[in-house]
Amino acid sequence: MAPETVIPAIAAAFLILLLGGGAVIAASGKQEVFGHPKGLYMLFFAEMWERFSYYGMRALLIFYLTKHWLFDDGKSNLIYGAYTSLVYITPVLGGYLADRYLGQRKAVLFGAILLTCGHFLMAFEGTGGQSDPTINIFWAALSFIIVGSGFLKANISVMVGQLYGLTDTRRDGAYTIFYMGINVGAAIGTILAGYLGETYGWRYGFGAAGLGMLLGLVVFVFGKGVLRGAGEAPARVEGSKPVSDTLLYAIGLGAVAVCWALIQYQDVIEGLLWVSGILLLGYVLWQAFKLDKEPRERIFAILFLIALNPLFWGLFEQAGGSLNLYTDRFVDRAGVPASLFQSINPIYIILLAPLFAGLWVWLGKRNLEPSAPAKFGLALLQVGAGFLVFVIGANTVGPAAMTPVIFVFLIYLLHTTGELCLSPVGLSAMNRLAPKFMASLIMGAWFYMTAVGNFVAGKIGEATGGHDGEMTKEATLAVYNQIGWITVGAAVVVLALSPIVKKWMHLDTLKDDRNLAGDRELGEPQAAGTNLSGEAKA
Repeated sequence: MAPETVIPAIAAAFLILLLGGGAVIAASGKQEVFGHPKGLYMLFFAEMWERFSYYGMRALLIFYLTKHWLFDDGKSNLIYGAYTSLVYITPVLGGYLADRYLGQRKAVLFGAILLTCGHFLMAFEGTGGQSDPTINIFWAALSFIIVGSGFLKANISVMVGQLYGLTDTRRDGAYTIFYMGINVGAAIGTILAGYLGETYGWRYGFGAAGLGMLLGLVVFVFGKGVLRGAGEAPARVEGSKPVSDTLLYAIGLGAVAVCWALIQYQDVIEGLLWVSGILLLGYVLWQAFKLDKEPRERIFAILFLIALNPLFWGLFEQAGGSLNLYTDRFVDRAGVPASLFQSINPIYIILLAPLFAGLWVWLGKRNLEPSAPAKFGLALLQVGAGFLVFVIGANTVGPAAMTPVIFVFLIYLLHTTGELCLSPVGLSAMNRLAPKFMASLIMGAWFYMTAVGNFVAGKIGEATGGHDGEMTKEATLAVYNQIGWITVGAAVVVLALSPIVKKWMHLDTLKDDRNLAGDRELGEPQAAGTNLSGEAKA
């Protein structure tokens, strides 16, 4: 089929999905639908379209770098890792500005606008090669996406938590439902954008991703009412000077310019990660030691969980980098475009997330549910085992033969079950354990350590390229074998320490705030000098 035939059909499918999302949001006059606040479903669809755009573009990025801009394999993996790490650093900025000034709703809206601009800029491909001046538009596109993600990611996750009480047993299930929305978007985006990009041209794939982000923006703007006050700006402390929203948005645009420079100089990012990581840790600890024993130990538990992110995501994010290239070159895929294999993980999530959500509830009712730290240990065990299974499978056919495609499905299966033990559980734990005045900052710190993991992924991917920068099957499998065993060993240690960390969480003394956003009447004014929980602001 020609592009002029395919594109309108895909646009029509987008609109059908958009209307379907709106229908679910408006399905009932009640405050809840299927046992959850209607606001959850609006956030589900908004995040679904944002992830459609992000993962659709991500599926093509490593090939775009190697085949269009003509970077070697090692450099392409490093750029890929630098980009994805910056995507997860900027939520610290977006989270801080939302906590202190903008509120989560305005921050998400601003981020969605930046993301839409960035994804449409990706459609300007030029003639290719590093000497093509159009590459500067490419760097700018990545920068808009990086900063837009920083304002959107942490804050939309916080808004999910604001719809529930701290001890509400639906919280983990809500985050799992929300996580399904992420993966519905990721699966559709990967298939459509990947197919269009590899079959008809890069601009068609990236243009589809841009259209998806635009629809996500539309869903969020028109779904504001179902949030019932969640995510609004905090009340200004009496006597403090007001800060203009325009100034805050200008800071965001300034961050785009900074990222435009950073993405081109990946070694600088490594230093930035070290310095900013130490500063962030110092600030969180400084705040922790001003708290009473129980909230202070909850911060210690948060830091333990966050510290595991780089190891897990460093392995998991090989999917879009080295594993994507390996699939393209060394897997017997029967002519299927390599980018489409990126949809395996989100499809597994869609199928398995309800089972895991139900499993946690079933085990919880019987006091058998693993603690969050134990789930993290299980996640590390599975992501490490995934690489070991893949190496064994690839070696069974010999160095000269193509790896059977079944082992691609197996590695993604183990990585997906590991992800379900870590990512939605981590989002829920951050929101539950963090003090109210640090909610978005802690969520930003979660994504920050994910950023470190993504940079680690880039360094691992660079190692698969060898000394000359070109990937070989033997070198890649050797790297995969090493990181697999290291991670399995780390998992054993985490499982052994999990009972201690669980005690630090003090789950038995968590108390609900009474003035939750979801319990307030729509349009009810917030009392001066209070945040959404009704507590006096520091």
